[in-house]
Amino acid sequence: MSGGGGTATEVAAAHHPPTGEAFPGVLGVPGVPGAPGAWSASDPYATALRTGHGPLFLRRADGWLLPLDVERWCARADAVDRAVLDRCEGAVLDVGCGPGRLVAELAARGRTVLGIDVSSAAVARTVRLGGQALRRSVFDPLPAEGRWDTVLLMDGNLGIGGDPRALLERVGQLLRPRGLLIAETAPVDVDERTHVQVVGVSDVCPTEPPFPWARLGTAALLRHARGWTPSGAWTADDRRFAALRSTPAPADGRGAR
Repeated sequence: MSGGGGTATEVAAAHHPPTGEAFPGVLGVPGVPGAPGAWSASDPYATALRTGHGPLFLRRADGWLLPLDVERWCARADAVDRAVLDRCEGAVLDVGCGPGRLVAELAARGRTVLGIDVSSAAVARTVRLGGQALRRSVFDPLPAEGRWDTVLLMDGNLGIGGDPRALLERVGQLLRPRGLLIAETAPVDVDERTHVQVVGVSDVCPTEPPFPWARLGTAALLRHARGWTPSGAWTADDRRFAALRSTPAPADGRGAR
């Protein structure tokens, strides 16, 4: 991986361990720190990933519903996705990889890529598609911290943790200096922190407690991205994206992380 943190061969070996060796926290290991139960148990989300379709929503306490595009997530990467992936540099970490369409597409291109997700159903589906994935929160210890060339936050994953600045700080720790973050932003100008539950159409009384979430439009993302350098913003098929560069290494050459 670039950025002075090891060769591409070393990184590929780290992401593809020898037969019989596995990362801690791989599929089947319970008790992921920071993982909301709604994403990680036998729940509406896991059911939707197994079947490949919704309806599925994020529901606020006031009853407002945000539809989740399960069918698109469970399909192959579409033209908009592929155009985003064309912008990726070097080794890629897909945060909140879901059912793995982006990890699978990058792997098929021969790229070094790792997906992480707190949902065991998501990790299992990603692996079935031929991708590498770990059952981890982005706030857990991760392989190759400070050496990733690109981090993806797609499909609303800017909302993870409900604290955009904390999430951006964590992503900055994962990236190499001047690494690339590509984030999908909300299609409206919004800057919201809230608590939500994952629900299906028949979940009148969800059993899992609400968890913190955020929704950010592009302008809001840029306001929160202190210390980041904007590197582009675009719209495709009513989906919006922004690219940011992480803080460069200190001039004296000592690593910042």
